[in-house]
Amino acid sequence: MAYQQEIITPYNKEERKGAQVEKMFDNIAPTYDRLNHTLSLGIDRLWRNKAIDSLKPFSPQNILDIATGTGDFAILAAKRLKPKHIIGADISLEMMEIATHKVNQQQLERTISFQREDCMKLTFADDTFDAVTVAYGARNFESLDKGLKEILRVLRPGGHLLMLELASPKSSPMKQLFWIYSHVVIPFVGWLFSRDVKAYHYLTDSVNAFPQGEMMENILRRNGYQQIIWKRFTYGICTMYLAKKK
Repeated sequence: MAYQQEIITPYNKEERKGAQVEKMFDNIAPTYDRLNHTLSLGIDRLWRNKAIDSLKPFSPQNILDIATGTGDFAILAAKRLKPKHIIGADISLEMMEIATHKVNQQQLERTISFQREDCMKLTFADDTFDAVTVAYGARNFESLDKGLKEILRVLRPGGHLLMLELASPKSSPMKQLFWIYSHVVIPFVGWLFSRDVKAYHYLTDSVNAFPQGEMMENILRRNGYQQIIWKRFTYGICTMYLAKKK
Protein backbone atom coordinates (compact mmCIF):
# COMPACT_ATOMS: atom_id res chain seq x y z
CA MET A 1 0.00 0.00 0.00
CA ALA A 2 1.39 3.41 -1.00
CA TYR A 3 0.92 6.47 1.19
CA GLN A 4 0.84 10.07 0.00
CA GLN A 5 4.09 10.98 1.81
CA GLU A 6 5.94 8.34 -0.21
CA ILE A 7 5.09 10.14 -3.45
CA ILE A 8 6.38 13.51 -2.26
CA THR A 9 10.09 13.98 -3.00
CA PRO A 10 12.54 16.85 -2.42
CA TYR A 11 13.72 17.51 -5.97
CA ASN A 12 12.17 15.52 -8.82
CA LYS A 13 9.87 12.64 -9.79
CA GLU A 14 12.46 10.52 -11.60
CA GLU A 15 15.01 9.62 -8.91
CA ARG A 16 14.06 7.31 -6.02
CA LYS A 17 13.02 9.11 -2.87
CA GLY A 18 15.77 7.61 -0.68
CA ALA A 19 18.53 8.92 -2.95
CA GLN A 20 16.96 12.39 -3.02
CA VAL A 21 16.58 12.48 0.78
CA GLU A 22 20.26 11.55 1.16
CA LYS A 23 21.27 14.33 -1.24
CA MET A 24 18.99 16.84 0.53
CA PHE A 25 20.40 16.17 4.00
CA ASP A 26 23.98 16.23 2.70
CA ASN A 27 23.19 19.66 1.24
CA ILE A 28 21.62 21.19 4.36
CA ALA A 29 23.83 19.47 6.98
CA PRO A 30 26.03 22.54 7.77
CA THR A 31 23.03 24.72 8.69
CA TYR A 32 20.62 22.02 9.87
CA ASP A 33 20.95 22.37 13.67
CA ARG A 34 20.79 26.16 13.78
CA LEU A 35 17.87 26.28 11.38
CA ASN A 36 15.99 23.44 13.07
CA HIS A 37 16.04 25.09 16.50
CA THR A 38 15.26 28.49 15.00
CA LEU A 39 12.20 27.24 13.12
CA SER A 40 10.81 25.40 16.15
CA LEU A 41 11.57 28.35 18.47
CA GLY A 42 13.30 25.81 20.73
CA ILE A 43 10.06 23.95 21.50
CA ASP A 44 11.43 20.83 19.82
CA ARG A 45 13.67 20.28 22.87
CA LEU A 46 10.58 19.94 25.07
CA TRP A 47 9.02 17.43 22.63
CA ARG A 48 12.22 15.37 22.55
CA ASN A 49 12.48 15.27 26.34
CA LYS A 50 8.88 14.13 26.76
CA ALA A 51 9.24 11.48 24.08
CA ILE A 52 12.46 10.02 25.46
CA ASP A 53 11.06 9.98 28.99
CA SER A 54 8.27 7.70 27.78
CA LEU A 55 10.94 4.96 27.43
CA LYS A 56 12.23 5.31 31.00
CA PRO A 57 9.90 2.66 32.52
CA PHE A 58 11.39 0.05 30.13
CA SER A 59 15.09 0.85 30.77
CA PRO A 60 16.28 0.01 27.22
CA GLN A 61 19.99 -0.85 27.15
CA ASN A 62 20.57 -1.28 23.41
CA ILE A 63 18.95 1.41 21.28
CA LEU A 64 18.88 2.09 17.54
CA ASP A 65 18.20 5.71 16.55
CA ILE A 66 17.05 5.71 12.92
CA ALA A 67 17.34 8.92 10.87
CA THR A 68 19.71 10.11 13.59
CA GLY A 69 20.77 13.16 11.56
CA THR A 70 23.16 15.29 13.60
CA GLY A 71 22.64 13.07 16.64
CA ASP A 72 20.56 15.28 18.94
CA PHE A 73 18.00 12.59 19.77
CA ALA A 74 20.68 9.95 20.37
CA ILE A 75 22.65 12.30 22.63
CA LEU A 76 19.56 13.20 24.63
CA ALA A 77 18.61 9.52 24.94
CA ALA A 78 22.09 8.68 26.21
CA LYS A 79 21.84 11.35 28.90
CA ARG A 80 18.27 10.64 30.03
CA LEU A 81 18.09 6.85 29.67
CA LYS A 82 21.69 5.85 30.50
CA PRO A 83 21.73 2.85 28.11
CA LYS A 84 24.74 0.63 27.44
CA HIS A 85 24.87 1.50 23.74
CA ILE A 86 23.10 3.58 21.11
CA ILE A 87 23.68 3.20 17.38
CA GLY A 88 22.73 6.25 15.38
CA ALA A 89 21.85 5.27 11.80
CA ASP A 90 21.34 7.54 8.81
CA ILE A 91 21.83 7.57 5.05
CA SER A 92 23.54 10.99 5.14
CA LEU A 93 27.25 10.79 5.91
CA GLU A 94 27.46 14.60 6.10
CA MET A 95 24.89 14.68 8.92
CA MET A 96 26.61 11.88 10.84
CA GLU A 97 29.98 13.62 10.54
CA ILE A 98 28.49 16.52 12.50
CA ALA A 99 26.86 14.06 14.91
CA THR A 100 30.18 12.33 15.57
CA HIS A 101 31.85 15.67 16.34
CA LYS A 102 29.08 16.53 18.84
CA VAL A 103 29.32 13.12 20.54
CA ASN A 104 33.10 13.47 20.88
CA GLN A 105 32.71 16.97 22.32
CA GLN A 106 30.37 15.63 24.99
CA GLN A 107 32.57 12.58 25.66
CA LEU A 108 29.79 10.13 24.81
CA GLU A 109 31.76 8.10 22.25
CA ARG A 110 31.73 5.04 24.52
CA THR A 111 27.92 5.07 24.50
CA ILE A 112 27.03 6.32 21.00
CA SER A 113 28.36 5.15 17.65
CA PHE A 114 27.15 5.89 14.12
CA GLN A 115 26.85 3.92 10.93
CA ARG A 116 25.34 4.45 7.52
CA GLU A 117 22.12 2.47 7.10
CA ASP A 118 19.17 2.42 4.75
CA CYS A 119 16.10 1.79 6.91
CA MET A 120 14.51 -0.09 4.00
CA LYS A 121 17.12 -2.85 4.48
CA LEU A 122 18.83 -2.65 7.87
CA THR A 123 21.98 -4.74 8.28
CA PHE A 124 21.25 -5.74 11.89
CA ALA A 125 20.20 -9.23 12.99
CA ASP A 126 16.66 -10.04 14.10
CA ASP A 127 15.73 -9.26 17.72
CA THR A 128 18.75 -7.00 18.37
CA PHE A 129 17.47 -3.82 20.06
CA ASP A 130 15.46 -3.04 23.19
CA ALA A 131 14.18 0.16 21.58
CA VAL A 132 14.22 1.87 18.20
CA THR A 133 13.68 5.62 17.99
CA VAL A 134 12.78 7.71 14.94
CA ALA A 135 12.58 11.47 15.47
CA TYR A 136 11.20 13.42 12.51
CA GLY A 137 12.42 10.83 10.03
CA ALA A 138 9.53 8.48 9.25
CA ARG A 139 8.02 10.86 6.70
CA ASN A 140 11.24 10.50 4.72
CA PHE A 141 10.87 6.72 4.43
CA GLU A 142 10.72 5.55 0.85
CA SER A 143 8.16 2.96 1.98
CA LEU A 144 6.52 3.47 5.37
CA ASP A 145 5.32 -0.13 5.63
CA LYS A 146 8.72 -1.55 4.68
CA GLY A 147 10.52 0.70 7.13
CA LEU A 148 8.17 -0.21 9.98
CA LYS A 149 8.54 -3.92 9.21
CA GLU A 150 12.34 -3.62 9.26
CA ILE A 151 12.19 -1.85 12.62
CA LEU A 152 9.92 -4.59 13.98
CA ARG A 153 12.36 -7.23 12.75
CA VAL A 154 15.35 -5.76 14.60
CA LEU A 155 13.41 -5.09 17.80
CA ARG A 156 13.63 -7.82 20.41
CA PRO A 157 10.31 -9.31 21.66
CA GLY A 158 8.88 -6.84 24.17
CA GLY A 159 10.95 -3.99 22.70
CA HIS A 160 9.52 -0.59 21.82
CA LEU A 161 9.35 1.73 18.84
CA LEU A 162 9.31 5.42 19.75
CA MET A 163 8.42 7.76 16.91
CA LEU A 164 8.17 11.53 16.94
CA GLU A 165 6.75 13.39 13.95
CA LEU A 166 5.62 16.86 12.99
CA ALA A 167 1.93 17.13 12.20
CA SER A 168 -0.60 19.60 10.84
CA PRO A 169 -2.96 20.97 13.53
CA LYS A 170 -6.65 20.33 12.83
CA SER A 171 -8.31 22.96 15.04
CA SER A 172 -8.66 26.72 14.58
CA PRO A 173 -6.88 29.09 14.99
CA MET A 174 -3.72 26.96 15.20
CA LYS A 175 -4.59 25.31 11.88
CA GLN A 176 -4.55 28.65 10.04
CA LEU A 177 -1.50 29.96 11.90
CA PHE A 178 0.45 26.79 11.17
CA TRP A 179 -0.48 26.97 7.47
CA ILE A 180 1.00 30.47 7.24
CA TYR A 181 4.07 29.47 9.21
CA SER A 182 4.73 26.28 7.25
CA HIS A 183 3.98 27.64 3.77
CA VAL A 184 5.56 31.10 4.11
CA VAL A 185 7.93 31.39 7.06
CA ILE A 186 9.64 27.96 6.90
CA PRO A 187 10.54 28.07 3.16
CA PHE A 188 11.76 31.68 3.45
CA VAL A 189 13.91 31.09 6.54
CA GLY A 190 15.14 27.81 5.03
CA TRP A 191 16.26 29.69 1.92
CA LEU A 192 18.05 32.34 4.03
CA PHE A 193 20.00 29.73 5.98
CA SER A 194 20.68 27.00 3.45
CA ARG A 195 19.78 28.36 -0.02
CA ASP A 196 18.04 25.01 -0.62
CA VAL A 197 14.47 26.27 -0.83
CA LYS A 198 13.21 22.97 -2.25
CA ALA A 199 14.28 21.14 0.92
CA TYR A 200 12.03 23.29 3.07
CA HIS A 201 9.09 23.18 0.69
CA TYR A 202 9.52 19.41 0.89
CA LEU A 203 9.43 19.64 4.70
CA THR A 204 6.03 21.35 4.60
CA ASP A 205 4.58 19.03 1.95
CA SER A 206 5.80 15.85 3.65
CA VAL A 207 4.40 16.93 7.05
CA ASN A 208 1.00 17.61 5.50
CA ALA A 209 0.97 14.25 3.72
CA PHE A 210 2.15 12.06 6.62
CA PRO A 211 -0.53 9.86 8.25
CA GLN A 212 -1.52 11.23 11.64
CA GLY A 213 -3.21 10.11 14.83
CA GLU A 214 -5.62 7.22 14.45
CA MET A 215 -4.48 6.60 10.87
CA MET A 216 -0.88 6.16 12.01
CA GLU A 217 -2.03 3.95 14.88
CA ASN A 218 -3.81 1.68 12.38
CA ILE A 219 -0.71 1.53 10.16
CA LEU A 220 1.44 0.51 13.13
CA ARG A 221 -1.06 -2.18 14.12
CA ARG A 222 -1.20 -3.50 10.54
CA ASN A 223 2.57 -3.82 10.56
CA GLY A 224 2.60 -5.98 13.68
CA TYR A 225 2.89 -3.51 16.58
CA GLN A 226 0.86 -3.73 19.77
CA GLN A 227 -0.05 -1.57 22.80
CA ILE A 228 0.10 1.57 20.67
CA ILE A 229 -0.29 4.92 22.39
CA TRP A 230 0.08 8.36 20.87
CA LYS A 231 0.08 11.91 22.21
CA ARG A 232 -0.13 15.30 20.57
CA PHE A 233 2.14 18.13 21.72
CA THR A 234 1.71 21.92 21.40
CA TYR A 235 -1.80 22.01 19.90
CA GLY A 236 -1.08 19.19 17.48
CA ILE A 237 2.15 20.46 15.88
CA CYS A 238 4.01 17.31 16.94
CA THR A 239 2.85 13.77 17.70
CA MET A 240 4.57 11.00 19.65
CA TYR A 241 3.86 7.31 18.98
CA LEU A 242 4.95 4.51 21.30
CA ALA A 243 4.39 0.90 20.21
CA LYS A 244 5.51 -2.54 21.39
CA LYS A 245 6.68 -5.70 19.66
CA LYS A 246 4.94 -8.80 20.97
